Amino acid sequence: MTTQPDGAPPADSPHLRVLAQYVKELSFQNVMAAAAIAHDIQPTIDMGVEVKSRPLGQGEATEVDLCINVQARRGDQPMFAVNLVYAGMFQFINVRPDDVEPLIWIECPRLLFPFSRQILADITREGGYPPLLINPIDFTPLYWQELRDRQGRGDVPLAAAG
Repeated sequence: MTTQPDGAPPADSPHLRVLAQYVKELSFQNVMAAAAIAHDIQPTIDMGVEVKSRPLGQGEATEVDLCINVQARRGDQPMFAVNLVYAGMFQFINVRPDDVEPLIWIECPRLLFPFSRQILADITREGGYPPLLINPIDFTPLYWQELRDRQGRGDVPLAAAG
């Protein structure tokens, strides 16, 4: 890639701009707050991750939601549940239409993930538990699985779904 004298990429090069990022929804249910300290048994953690998107305005930007749901149980007893929707507004500049969908479903959530991870660690720590530290997520296999599922269902393209 060539650069301008000031080090910036050429104006016509494809790039992704992060316009904003924010907590869209956050809930924390602390079912065993008082009893959590009394146990040394490691909880079972169930986690679900989902990516959603929707265009904003006249195709000027796209909002991408990274949805993470976590349930912790000790045996059959629920300990806590966290539901986080961390969103970002992204703009795709000089990006080929065929390249937008992978950016929405792989690159955008990858950029949102570290902030989501920190929020989950903070909220569980504030709830009286050790911080919940989620391992990094590779969104590429999730994207390909969604494509296979979508083809099997005959659904509309991911970029048009929300």
